[in-house]
Amino acid sequence: MNRRFRGESHHKVDAKGRVSIPASYRRVIEAADPNWTSGEAPELVIVYGDHRRKFLECYTMKAINEVDDQIDALPRGSRERKILQTLFQGQSFPTSVDETGRLVLPVKLRQKIDLKGEAFFLAAGDTFQIWKPETYAEEEVAKTEAFLDEQDEDFDPLTLLKAKKGE
Repeated sequence: MNRRFRGESHHKVDAKGRVSIPASYRRVIEAADPNWTSGEAPELVIVYGDHRRKFLECYTMKAINEVDDQIDALPRGSRERKILQTLFQGQSFPTSVDETGRLVLPVKLRQKIDLKGEAFFLAAGDTFQIWKPETYAEEEVAKTEAFLDEQDEDFDPLTLLKAKKGE
């Protein structure tokens, strides 16, 4: 089964940086971790990226392995490979979900996105994002609304999808 993250939610972040992951997200993380077995802690990778990224992107092991394979396919020593290695391998934090379904976000990651008190989780297919709620509301919602405002009144977002060959 090809599980995807779906939905959005708000969760408290405690003083130690612990935050509960939405229960449905946990099932996806487990299913996409080839080393996971019941009773064990499923693994994932948090990519925090460069100074422009204002959220944490959480990759399942399957998703990050796909990214790693694409990076590995680039010529060694190429500028593109070096940049992608920095952004996705260097500027990342491997972690696992604890026995209570929480992530522990290190101080460095919380400071990077100014996360205090509450986190906003947003599904993004085979990844999910963790935002400071105010940042998401101010920036990402505004971008989506601006794009939609530019469209015709009868715009259907499904038209953005490219048809598969033969359809």
